[in-house]
Amino acid sequence: QAQVVESGGGSVQPGGSLRLSCAVAGYTYCMAWFRQVPGKEREGVAGFGADGSTSYIGSVKGRFTISKVDGTLYLQMNSLKPEDTAKYYCAARTRGGSMDVARCLSGFGMDEWGEGITVTVTS
Repeated sequence: QAQVVESGGGSVQPGGSLRLSCAVAGYTYCMAWFRQVPGKEREGVAGFGADGSTSYIGSVKGRFTISKVDGTLYLQMNSLKPEDTAKYYCAARTRGGSMDVARCLSGFGMDEWGEGITVTVTS
């Protein structure tokens, strides 16, 4: 029933910033941003739990901030690096109950996924 609507992304120079947005109708047990590049496994970037708890992959700590305002999930990405280049996906857990936000970053139990938006960091 839930629909994931993503926006943002684009191309930016190293050191620049971008903000991704994600809207999901209805209640979510957790929401998270994932990213994937060709030839590599998908990785969880940042998660936001129903209780407001957050979790980040180590490589983005101090640079990315996940937040949720009026039902919209945001990922503020600062000090971007070329290795941040990827297709970013927003996902949500809308059924099945709560789980630790860190587990959300595994992707398991996330039942609604966006189509993905591209982030390119290059000179």
